[in-house]
Amino acid sequence: MQLLRKIAFPISLIYATLVHVRNLLYDLGILGSKSFKTPTICIGNLSVGGTGKTPMVEYLIALLLEEYKVAVLSRGYKRKSKGFVLATPNSNVEEIGDEPYQIHSKYSEVSVAVDVDRRNGITKLKELVRPDIILLDDAFQHRKVTPTISILLTSYGNLYCDDWYLPTGNLRDSRREARRAHIIIVTKCPQNLSKEMQNAIISKLKPRRNQIVLFSYLKYGNVHSESGDQKEVGSLKKMKTTLVTGIANPEPLVTYLENNGLSIEHLKFKDHHFFTQEDIGILNAKDYVLTTEKDYVRLKGRVKNLHYISVGHSFLNDGGAVMSAELRKSIKQDS
Repeated sequence: MQLLRKIAFPISLIYATLVHVRNLLYDLGILGSKSFKTPTICIGNLSVGGTGKTPMVEYLIALLLEEYKVAVLSRGYKRKSKGFVLATPNSNVEEIGDEPYQIHSKYSEVSVAVDVDRRNGITKLKELVRPDIILLDDAFQHRKVTPTISILLTSYGNLYCDDWYLPTGNLRDSRREARRAHIIIVTKCPQNLSKEMQNAIISKLKPRRNQIVLFSYLKYGNVHSESGDQKEVGSLKKMKTTLVTGIANPEPLVTYLENNGLSIEHLKFKDHHFFTQEDIGILNAKDYVLTTEKDYVRLKGRVKNLHYISVGHSFLNDGGAVMSAELRKSIKQDS
């Protein structure tokens, strides 16, 4: 795979040129970007995944839900429906996509919608739901909308400043576009990341004077069963556990489980993988299946002995308080 990526370097140069031209057209105003009266918070990245966008959307929901009427707008990647869809109690994964369905399942009080056309999606949400705030999931590269505030995520193990364009690297947008972010969050950090290392990363990222750089780490929770029972990860040490992942970067989870003494069989699938009947047959032959929340919504009801491990973002230093204050200040100014 690495050899193929290197061979594809000329293609990445063509892709980079197209990306730069597109962004230039927006910068010059030849392509238009629209802002909305309803405050919008964009969560995204410059790469093709693996930075923890969905847990960050859930973090923001938990942060804002008590004070505001929150809606989430996503593209609904790999869904089988078309156009604008507002999630209902009867919605399923195929209709709205795995990540929107996960959010919809966990937060019934939040309106979740999907639409490739973000402008149309925002307009529809304003008409149908009238939210106080709209969270734009995975929308940093969608420049047809100018958000109230943009949160850019970059993974500690693959900073955007060290990456290259597709298909040689993982960048889908220019590193220069990081200048549009109000908050840059380095995700999936070691929990003991020193101040010296944090400062070194900030120096590499070269943020603008008005940009805030924060650091977060993934905090894994209990293991959940379909019946609602929970147990600590350590209780699985003596069990024959099969880990199933269909996410961009499962390595932090694998490392976490191994550090907690688990010996696992890892069945790794591509991000957003739709599990076939053959896949399901293989999984149903396993003694104990552990998966992620995103994969769980696609496997629930199809695999016996199915369990998932919860995960969320936690901030180093006082990053959570800093972000909360910055978001509320921006929302107040825009309201």
